[in-house]
Formats: sequence, structure tokens, C-alpha cells
Amino acid sequence: MAEEELLVPLKEYLRVGIHIGTKFRTKYMAPFIYKVRPDGLSVLNVETINQRLKVASNLISQFNPEEILVICRRENGWKAAEMFSELTGIRVFAGRYPPGILTNPNLDSFIEAKLVLVADPWPDRNVVNDAVKMGIPVIALCDTSNDSINIDLVIPCNNKGKKSLGLIFYILTKAYLKNRKIIKSEKELKYGLEEFTAE
Repeated sequence: MAEEELLVPLKEYLRVGIHIGTKFRTKYMAPFIYKVRPDGLSVLNVETINQRLKVASNLISQFNPEEILVICRRENGWKAAEMFSELTGIRVFAGRYPPGILTNPNLDSFIEAKLVLVADPWPDRNVVNDAVKMGIPVIALCDTSNDSINIDLVIPCNNKGKKSLGLIFYILTKAYLKNRKIIKSEKELKYGLEEFTAE
């Protein structure tokens, strides 16, 4: 794949291990697996990861910040998710998803979201179920061990590593702000890739 078609240089994808899956593989994620290493770990197709991140970036960019909800129960993604929220204005719940905020209009915290993104559809399954009830499309970061039931757009990736999640949130932040003409180049971002992927 040509480097210019990649959202970040190939070495950045490889450096953070975005393509390294788990030893457990579901039938849902089988189409995204490039090969299985001798140690049993699955390797995801980087070209597919890049292509899915492009689709997700374009989709997210069609919505105003208040129409999007991002949930990240996985602690390794909290810092990067919060930076994403700070720069884009998109609401992020890093940690526990407050029940009913998508389904109960009587709550003060009720949100009329039009798009939901989850860092992992397993620990974030409550928000996925609520989004389905409300007819809200769901984008999910999915490792080889995830299933894709009720997910509208799967982004295959290592959704457990801090650096991998950092790179994904960096890519989505940069794309959202560029596509909505808030910035012209990544040099205008308050946080760079290093901050998003720092341990």
C-alpha cells in the first residue's frame, strides 16, 4: 500500500502495535485477520485498519460535536479519549457509561445522540444495547476477540493497548478537525501524536 494513502506513516501503525490481535479469534473478526503468528497471536490487516479509520473519520465528520457520544470503559484509552474530547468538543465518557442517558428523556443527563463510538463493544455493551434500542448507529473498535453484533462499522484494531488507542484517537481527532475546516494541518493541534500515545 502506498504511504500517501495511509493516515499516518506505516511505521507509526506498527510501532504502536495497532495490528496485533489476541490469541482468541471470533468468526466475526476472521475476515480482518491477515495471519496468525507462531506464538498464536493474530495479526490484523493494516490496510483494512487504515481504510476503516478513513470511513469512520468521514462519517464522524458529518455530525456536530453534540450529536456524537464516545464511550471508553477501557482505562488504557481514557487519557487519549479525554484529549479527543477536549480538542473536538465531542462528549466522552471515560469509564462507566451512565445508564439511561440515551434512552430516558426524563433524565437531566439525557443526550440525543446521532452517532455512538465505543472503544470496545464488550465492556461498552450497555451503551451499544441502548444505541440499538434508539436506532443510533454504532462505530466500534474491535479486537480479534470481539463480536460485531449490533455494530454498524467495525474498526479492526488492538483496542487494549494504550499506544494503539492513543493513535486511533489522534487520527480521529485530526481528521474530524480537518474535515470540518477547524484546522488546516496537524501542526495546529494542541496535542501531537506523542502526547496521545505517551505511556
